[in-house]
Amino acid sequence: MRIATWNVNSLTARLPRVEEWLALRQPDVLCLQETKQADPKFPVDALEAAGYSSVHHGEGRWNGVAILSRVGVEHVAIGFGTPEDDLGARLISATCGGVRVMSCYVPNGRSLDSEHYVAKLAWLSQLRTTLAGRPSDELVVAAGDFNVAPNDTDVWDLAALEGMTHVSGPERAAIGEILDIGFSDVFCRFHPDGKVFSWWDYRDGSFHKGHGMRIDLALTSQALTPMVTDAFVDRDARKGVKPSDHAPVVIDIDLE
Repeated sequence: MRIATWNVNSLTARLPRVEEWLALRQPDVLCLQETKQADPKFPVDALEAAGYSSVHHGEGRWNGVAILSRVGVEHVAIGFGTPEDDLGARLISATCGGVRVMSCYVPNGRSLDSEHYVAKLAWLSQLRTTLAGRPSDELVVAAGDFNVAPNDTDVWDLAALEGMTHVSGPERAAIGEILDIGFSDVFCRFHPDGKVFSWWDYRDGSFHKGHGMRIDLALTSQALTPMVTDAFVDRDARKGVKPSDHAPVVIDIDLE
């Protein structure tokens, strides 16, 4: 099974690129973030024509998450069912081909002295609680834009980001707390030296300079982790006309 995650930074603007990518890479499941669409606008018919069932949680101009699947979509859940859901359309879950898939869009946090940063840490804490409540033998992947670079090697220049969100100690500790309950940042197994990024700012030629961060993660449960056979960033999807500022992150799984 191939599972991917991609912050598309507006599905309205990026739908042709998503359709092209689905045909090229043929993931079994694709998690989307930042669709920036309300549910009635979500292109269910176009995705169905591409061979994918889909579920979406969106409110309009901001946020928005979805799961596309060609291996079934069952037991759909929206958000956490807690007050943290007030941060917007940031979480949708479904069972696809026997794997519990969660498409996550973690709040940005804005700045370390912002109330949005406090909310970001609370959201990550709630995600940990939710994951800890899943059965220990369940195949689970929480994939999406986490807006955290977990390791120093996940940024082009740590000094350039000193005092900013995405690399702060509490944010990294929040990811660490998810790993402590048995989940794995499985990408690191295949790229132990780091410096493989999934996001590049649109400004200052960041993509061409290699000034990026790895903030799009696929966290796999203890039962699923040994089944992962590959993980990569499809950097080519960041090229061309009107790209998202993120590239898809892909993991391949041997469920046999």
